[in-house]
Amino acid sequence: MWKRHKKNVDNDETDKGLSELLKLVIYLNPYRLYFYSALVCLFLTAALSLAFPYLMGILIGGSMGGGDSIADPKSVEENINRVALILVTVLAVQAFVAYWRIRWFAFAGESALADIRKAAYGKLVRLPMSYFSERRVGELCSRISADLTLIRDTLILTVPQIIRQSVMLVGGISFIAWASPKLTMVMMLCVPIVVILMGIFGRGIRVQTREAQDELAASNVVVEESLHGIASVKAFTNEDYEVSRYSESLKGFVNLTLSASKARALFVSFIIFALFGVITFVVWYGAGMLEREEIDAAKFTQFVLFSIFVGAALGSFPDILSQLHKAVGATVRVREILSEEPEEAHNDNQLSRLRGEVEFSDVSFSYPSRKDIEVLRGINLSVEAGERVAIVGSSGAGKSTLFQLLMRFYDPSSGELKFDGQNAANYSLSDLRDQMAIVPQDVLLFGGSIRDNIAYGCPEAEEVDIIEAAQKANAHGFIQSFPEGYQTIVGDRGVKLSGGQRQRIAIARAILADPAILLLDEATSSLDSESERLVHEALESLMSKRTSIIIAHRLATVRGADRILVLRDGRFIESGTHEELSCKKGGVYKMLSELQFN
Repeated sequence: MWKRHKKNVDNDETDKGLSELLKLVIYLNPYRLYFYSALVCLFLTAALSLAFPYLMGILIGGSMGGGDSIADPKSVEENINRVALILVTVLAVQAFVAYWRIRWFAFAGESALADIRKAAYGKLVRLPMSYFSERRVGELCSRISADLTLIRDTLILTVPQIIRQSVMLVGGISFIAWASPKLTMVMMLCVPIVVILMGIFGRGIRVQTREAQDELAASNVVVEESLHGIASVKAFTNEDYEVSRYSESLKGFVNLTLSASKARALFVSFIIFALFGVITFVVWYGAGMLEREEIDAAKFTQFVLFSIFVGAALGSFPDILSQLHKAVGATVRVREILSEEPEEAHNDNQLSRLRGEVEFSDVSFSYPSRKDIEVLRGINLSVEAGERVAIVGSSGAGKSTLFQLLMRFYDPSSGELKFDGQNAANYSLSDLRDQMAIVPQDVLLFGGSIRDNIAYGCPEAEEVDIIEAAQKANAHGFIQSFPEGYQTIVGDRGVKLSGGQRQRIAIARAILADPAILLLDEATSSLDSESERLVHEALESLMSKRTSIIIAHRLATVRGADRILVLRDGRFIESGTHEELSCKKGGVYKMLSELQFN
């Protein structure tokens, strides 16, 4: 019962996978002229391949003088030369057509794959943050790289092979049935056995292949994590540990692939033995028919050659089906990404410029992956346009979560978030985020130049604006000290810059964005005293005209805030200026202030 249920599940998954694979064919539409031209060339080369054994039979039969393979010849030699010339011509035409077949299939397949890659990546970056909180980066990278490579191989290699071998199989069987029904019956005795075994082996190979791809994705996650955290790996001298962890993750993949290859090896070996064993038997049986003059030499030769073609076509199907099964599994995973619902980045309510008013009205929030833990509880906060508000609290109090709600990475579980008196959901996501800039404590820079990283805040900015933003962030000096200046490559995640330098680049990026609302996560925490002073001067000027919300870890940075709020366990428990809170007996802020300043 269980086995029958498992079989039905496998069949359903295969049907689903094939259906999903067919849905990707739509990406071939822009290149259908090339694809259809390649298909025509494919059928033509297959037909020319079928002409080879036919002409070869005439050639050999004519040289043996058998049957009517050469009608009214002037001489055996002349007819042999004539047929040989036709054969060479056929081969030349086939080679020419095959050249364009391969080129056009490659162009259509690679172009379609590039479109699929762009669609998958475009969908990924537009998915909500909740999607990424439930998945690992290495797994997603594997989908974009390894799985799409399998799909490319299917479009360029496997699909043409299926069509070609099917044409060869149907054409070959049709000819041998016409040439000698008696010999055909003898040869076809093994076909039902082969088909049944192909189904049995194919199902097992398909399951093992899918599991192997999942194991490979898991091992890619280990590589992704260790390389992203390479500094920590080296700092703790854990190179051997990471290699061991990767080796362990590869064991499952290797074992599954070896098991699948063992099944394929057994299958292919059986197919070779069965098919060519039958061909040998047919040749032996046909030789007797030839001796009894039940078949002429030309047709017998053609029958043998076509039988070899049929056997080769059948023998190629196990590998073809194996590749198809891999592509089916890969397609399901890629289609899962493509079918996800993206964030609604745009709506009809166009936003010109926010004044900068922010209001949290009885907002509570739990992360989708941890719905049982309430991170924010009944938050009420009203920030006026141009006001500077600082939020302090211990780690895990919910400070960063407030920023994520403001950027609408997540929506409140309950309550309402408003901007300029309007519910945040009424605004276009892209318009709303364009009005805000965030400077995180842990700055991530992209692997391009310093200029590109600053311009990320406003890609269309002029060079003079980029330099001015860098000057305000006290970054211009150290940038100019590099030989390449603003064209200096920062390396992966900005590894070529110090922590303070990365922080100032992020501040320059925020300054260039010219936002209505600034979100600063202790933006000066990595700067030396002199740089911190200069950046504070720039931020003072910048924040005076904008709503600024600051997450503070060091209380010295928020003394000048218009209002300071203390967050504990997801609730605001204190509110006031630095002077007011510092005088509050038994207050949390007073305690933190005494700990830091004393």
